[in-house]
Amino acid sequence: MMTISVSTWWSLLCAVALFNIAAWMMSSLALHKRQALLPPKAYSMRRLQLLLSAGYVLGCAFRSALPVFDVPRLCLLDTWLSSVVVGRSVATIAELCFVAQWALLLHEVSSNAGSRTGKLAALAIVPMIAVAETFSWYSVLTTSNIGHVVEESLWGLSAALLVLSLTLIWPRLTTKQRPLLAAWCLIGVAYVVFMFMVDVPMYWSRWLADEASGRAYLSVTQGFADVAGRWTVSHRQQDWQSEMVWMTAYFSVAVWLSIALVHAPVVQPKAEQQA
Repeated sequence: MMTISVSTWWSLLCAVALFNIAAWMMSSLALHKRQALLPPKAYSMRRLQLLLSAGYVLGCAFRSALPVFDVPRLCLLDTWLSSVVVGRSVATIAELCFVAQWALLLHEVSSNAGSRTGKLAALAIVPMIAVAETFSWYSVLTTSNIGHVVEESLWGLSAALLVLSLTLIWPRLTTKQRPLLAAWCLIGVAYVVFMFMVDVPMYWSRWLADEASGRAYLSVTQGFADVAGRWTVSHRQQDWQSEMVWMTAYFSVAVWLSIALVHAPVVQPKAEQQA
């Protein structure tokens, strides 16, 4: 039987997932109604944002309904859908969709503002996260947290690159548009601080503890067999305690940001310049 705390947490995740799906559907309708107000190219980009957001929303909803703690192979429901290989595959697709939204937004803003630096950064972000996902798979398969250290560091660096690119565009925008850019930058800075002050140190400390205890890691081949056929059901709060905060924030706030990106205003520069 689930403990009350775990049951409450899981119910919250599922409720938020349903809310997010409904919010995405309303977002789709709202975008359709705005079509006549947007330039054709801008509307096309927002349609692509909407499609990518759907991948992220549905991926996070799946992971909310079937939470998995990858490295120890823990899950809440006893089903093959809770296997790590399924959950990590869904997560990989969803996260690439999300970071592609970042890249599209940065490319659009940089193109409108005439910033070559921003456009180059937009091209770099998705490959960086593709590498991060590779390291994530390495950690999941081998159970060595060092891959997660690299993965989360790359996420933090990609967000820092995004913030830096947006700050370089700041002088090119009108005074009216700068508050929105400032909000994006503040969110990005908060994310970078969290990654390098909380998330990366957490995985680093886990790896150090494993090394100190002489933990034997799996090979990649052994890991594939393990994640495909082994999952352990746990309903104990102590097993999920370390995952509850980040999962709750990730499957709610991050999804809301993904949906919000669909409706990002068209940024117009105050003057045509080149970076």
